[in-house]
Amino acid sequence: MSANGLKRVIAAIGAYAAHPDPRAAIANTIALVIVSNQPFYPLYLYWAVSPTISPSYVTFLSTPFFAAVPAAMRRSPLLGRSLLLMAGIGNTLLCRVAFGPGSGVEVFLFPCLVLALLLFRRSERAFALGFAALAFVAYLLPAEMLGAPLHLYEQGEYAALQRLNFLSAASLTALIGWLFAARLDTISRSDETGGARGA
Repeated sequence: MSANGLKRVIAAIGAYAAHPDPRAAIANTIALVIVSNQPFYPLYLYWAVSPTISPSYVTFLSTPFFAAVPAAMRRSPLLGRSLLLMAGIGNTLLCRVAFGPGSGVEVFLFPCLVLALLLFRRSERAFALGFAALAFVAYLLPAEMLGAPLHLYEQGEYAALQRLNFLSAASLTALIGWLFAARLDTISRSDETGGARGA
């Protein structure tokens, strides 16, 4: 791809993620970052954990939902933000089923919890508390309810998988914090004016 073609692609992605509501714009950015990283997760798994990467393919089931967040956001910022959280919590549960409780994949519920508390305005507190509660419920689901994992890894491989998932979830949480800190002033002004066209 030529440099001009790459610039056009980047501009198109930027336009797709753009939104006048700062919380919606942040949610769009996070959703597209997740979409761009999902294809690499099987590679990370191969390099850091095991050549058996087939359980990671289930993550691609959530890709269309993350990719649809900016489109949903244009219809309704509340719908778009809710879709991001549903996709995140749903993907984490799906991965827990695929990898089993020893994988530590539940750590991805922490960025979901942070998003639940930051993405909604004061007037939307019920949604914030509802999604936060959903993240806690997902974490507390007994392993017996989710069935056997798709593959049983060795003890050392599970330890490596836990490290990989912790680093990935910590990086995502740090990105969320950085994006919100960078737009704190515009978020505050948006709250005072009721947001861009509301939810």
